[in-house]
This record gives sequence, C-alpha cells and structure tokens, in this order.
Amino acid sequence: MCNRHLKDAGIHPLVAYVLMTALFLGLSVYLFQSTEFAPYIYLLVALSLIGNLSEKRRSEFLRICFGDSSMKKIRIGENVMASLPFLAFLLYQQLFVYLALLVALVILMALSHFKTAFQWTLWTPFSKRPFEFTVGFRNTFYLFILAYGLSVMAVVQNNFNLGIFALLIVFTTCLFYHTKAENEYYVWSFHLKPKEFLLRKIKTALLYSTLLALPIALLLSYFFYPNMGIILLFMVLAWAFLISMIVSKYSEYPNEIYLAPSILLALCLWFPPLLLIFIPYYFKKSENRLTRLLK
Repeated sequence: MCNRHLKDAGIHPLVAYVLMTALFLGLSVYLFQSTEFAPYIYLLVALSLIGNLSEKRRSEFLRICFGDSSMKKIRIGENVMASLPFLAFLLYQQLFVYLALLVALVILMALSHFKTAFQWTLWTPFSKRPFEFTVGFRNTFYLFILAYGLSVMAVVQNNFNLGIFALLIVFTTCLFYHTKAENEYYVWSFHLKPKEFLLRKIKTALLYSTLLALPIALLLSYFFYPNMGIILLFMVLAWAFLISMIVSKYSEYPNEIYLAPSILLALCLWFPPLLLIFIPYYFKKSENRLTRLLK
C-alpha cells in the first residue's frame, strides 16, 4: 500500500525509503546527543506512531476477515515491523532494557484495541477556515504537549539543543498538515483568484504555526537570551519550508506532490538558500495550476 501511494505521487519507493531512513537516523542521533531523557522520548514517539494501528474499527475489520487468532498474529507482526527502526537504533545504542520494554509494549498494544477518535469535539484556537489546522491539531495535539514538555525539560537541564528540537517538532507537525491534497470543492469554495488564495493559505499557515510555536520560542528566548539570533533563524527557516510545502502542494493539485518538488525540497534541507528560487518558481506554477478552479 505504501508503495502504491508513493508511485501515485510520482515518487520512486526506493528514493522515498532512502530519504526517510536518512531523516530518521539524523533525528535519532540528534535527539540522543541532545538530552539524557532521549530513551523515554524515543519510546513515547514510537508508541504514539504505532498506536494508530490499534484503532478499534481496524481491529474489528481484521477479525472479521481473518478470525480472532489470525488477527492477533497479524497485529503483532504489524507492530513489530513498524517498530523495527526504533528497535534497531536502540540496539545500536546498546540500550537493551529499553529495547525489551518497547518489544513488550508493542506486543501488548497488538493484543488490545481502542478508539483513536474522541467522542467529544476538542476545542482549538483556530477558526474553521481554512481547515488544515483545525483538523490537524485535533489529530496531533499530543505532539504539541510533547514539544512543550521538552522545552521545559530543556530549560531545567540547561540544554538549548533540546529546546530547538522541541521547536522543530511544532513546525514539522504543522508542515505535514499541508501534505495531502483536499477535495477540489474546498478550493473552489474560496472564490478567490489563485494568487489571493495562495497568499491567504500562506498567511494563515504562518500565523497559526507561529501561535503554536510562540510559547517555546518565548521560553527559550528568556532562558537562553544570548541565543535569540539562533532561535529567530530557525523560525525563519521553518516559515520558509512551510511556504515551500504549500506551493509544492498546489503546484501539482489536485494530484499528490510528485517526485520533482520532493527532491528539490530535500535539496533545500541540505542547502536552504535554494528556497529563494524554489518558492517563487512553485508559487507561479501553483497559480497556473489553480486557474481552472479559481478565476
């Protein structure tokens, strides 16, 4: 299924897996170099990602299709496979106790099921228009709790790098709100010209992402005052990548983001000044792509 989604988006699966592996290793190394609490954070992140596989309706579907015994074997296999990157890195770090704990927890989660959706509507600080942050925040609010907790831990431990990592969690989460193409009706309903539509999307994304990141930025600025320039630099880069993701998304709309913009975005991560070329080019391409829906 993953391969089909990647191919539909115009991305060769091998390229995607290599890039994801490199990103995973880079973030893992950075985390373990930043704080002594990295193993606990690592377990929490792994369990948060794997938890979606234990959704009640999904488990019921597997039980109906394969029976109770086979369903449990499938779920254990899924959870173990999904946790393999985390297990491999814990093994590399020789953290055998945490490795054993993660194996036990993923097996326990495979034998249980729960609803991942709330029966009540979670309040958000965002309006209903546009919808990305309202829907995204309700699905990923626990990541912001994690990020705020890490920022407090960074102050307590006097670890500036951990604080920057917490800031990046917020912006990366906001970045992924704009990866999936919405239904064409939601674009058409804006009744704006393409340029106005894109500027509105960008303005809203910058405003709401900054609102979510502001508590961390202010906390770090107060306790790590000499590093305010670095904090501002990271925020400016995060804003630039957020804009890049939005214009990349609509440059291929209503299709998923294709291989070319994905590779260029990866290059921008390596050499951020490329964003000065990337953003205007894909902004213009997005305007042309949206012309048939927005006059």
